[in-house]
Amino acid sequence: IMDKAIATFFGIGHLRPAPGTWGSAAAVVLGVAAYEWLHPMLVPAGFVLATLLGFWAVPRVLADSAEGDPSWVVIDEVAGQWLAMSFTVIPLAQKGVSILAAWPGFVAPFLLFRLFDIWKPWLVGRADRRGGTLGVMADDLWAGLFAGVVSVILAGLYHAVLEPML
Repeated sequence: IMDKAIATFFGIGHLRPAPGTWGSAAAVVLGVAAYEWLHPMLVPAGFVLATLLGFWAVPRVLADSAEGDPSWVVIDEVAGQWLAMSFTVIPLAQKGVSILAAWPGFVAPFLLFRLFDIWKPWLVGRADRRGGTLGVMADDLWAGLFAGVVSVILAGLYHAVLEPML
């Protein structure tokens, strides 16, 4: 029972349509809340915890499923989304900036993560095609890494190029 609860991120994976988007959105909401009201470093810590729990729960639920990557398994999206958010959360926290005031700091990673997770370019698609637990988890971790890096690049371009012109 605990493996299914973790794999579905406590039922979020059963929401329709687009359970992966619901899982990502839930991760963003929890990440923003943790940043603002608890401690910003809970986002990267949550990424590590979600990744470890995903690698524990996913093989257990896959063993009971006829699907190779059931859409209701969203712990991989949660881990990938928190990885993507970590790229903006850490610098914002170091500067003492509210993530709500710097809202692109959670919107850009969310949109970019969903883009890379759905599009599955390069290493994301290669990982997805592996199948099994590694495929289920790794494609979202690659998507999260790419989304985080692109978020930082976009923030740098904004602050270095666009902001001085405004």
